[in-house]
Parts: sequence; structure tokens; C-alpha cells
Amino acid sequence: MRRFRCRGVNAYLVDDDGTLTLVDAGTPWDGERMLEMLSSAAVDPSDIDRVLLTHFDVDHVGTLATLGLDEDVPIHAAEPDASFLLGDADPPAGNHKGALQRALRLFVDAPTNEVVRVSDGDEVGGFVTYRTPGHTPGHVVYHHPGHGAAFLGDLVRESDGELEPLPWLMCYDVDRNEKSLTDLVERIGSFEVACVGHGDPLRTGGYDALRRAADQL
Repeated sequence: MRRFRCRGVNAYLVDDDGTLTLVDAGTPWDGERMLEMLSSAAVDPSDIDRVLLTHFDVDHVGTLATLGLDEDVPIHAAEPDASFLLGDADPPAGNHKGALQRALRLFVDAPTNEVVRVSDGDEVGGFVTYRTPGHTPGHVVYHHPGHGAAFLGDLVRESDGELEPLPWLMCYDVDRNEKSLTDLVERIGSFEVACVGHGDPLRTGGYDALRRAADQL
């Protein structure tokens, strides 16, 4: 499992029992950087077998159309974020974050790959999907018990080695995001590695840190 440091955001490359999985995909300006990081891992974009998206935001989907994925590589995402990505639906202009997504989507090319819609409890290889709306309406967390890792996207952020809830400005619905956080703590299995979208991943004690974040609410 590798962390890719993009422009203020993380992507992750996971060997899921021989199936190379990219979790999130950086900003539209991370194309060359992503290629360099893949090369350092001795991976060509054509080696990637699937993509998992935690949510639709310009900094998590930016290289999907330009990275050089094979055409048959599926991209997994939950609704309505999957439709936002494809341009089949528009983020709501009446929501502060939705309006920002609309503006920034001008910088994102829609991928031509198949987008597979995931739902709560779906298993994708060794990953288990948890719907965690709030930051965006289609935000999900992926738990990989075999790796002892949870890919938390922007449900929380890391600061000084701890996880913390997101502020209002970063969420479609901060109350819903907080409920997703508290619910996830009760539903998800234990894990050591907390792979966050922003900040440094926690290599140990990830579940305990997530519970401490929930206890702040």
C-alpha cells in the first residue's frame, strides 16, 4: 500500500490480492506527479485494475480522464457523486459547497471509463463500502480488513497526529457529516491505518483516533 502525495491531497495505491486499486486520483494538475509516483512504484497506469472514489471533488477525481487508465478499468463511486463526475447531474447551486463544485468542475474532464455505482455494504474485492454523506452527499469510506486500513476520504482530516471533524465550510451538511462519523465508529471494524484525504495517514491506532474524533462532537 502506497500513499501518493498530490497537491494538498492524498491518493493511495493498494495491492488487493493482486488487483491494483487506486483510491482517489488527485487534482487536475497532478497528472505528471501521479505518473512519477506510479513509476517510482514500478507501476504503469495500464497496470491499475480498478479505481475507488471516496467522493466527487476536484482534488479527488482530477486525473481520472488523463492518467492513461485502460478503457476497461471500472471507477467505483456512490450517487449522486458518480453523476456529478460524469456530468449527468449538477451539484446544487444553492449549497455553498455545491456551488464551488460547479465552478471547479470546469477544470475536470469526465472519464470515459465505466462508473460503477456502489452502495452501503457493497464489497469490492477486499474492500467494504460504508456510505458516509455530509462532506458530499455521496461520500463513502472503504475499509480493507485484510490490510487493516480504512480509506476515510474527507470524512475527517488529520492534524498533529490526530483526526478531527470537518468544519462547516468544508461540508454540504456538517450535521449529517457528524452523524456519519459517529455512526461509522459504531459500524466499522477495527483498523490500524487511517488513510485520510488531507494530512498524514495514521499508521497505527487509526480506529481509536477515529473514535476520539467522534467523541469531540
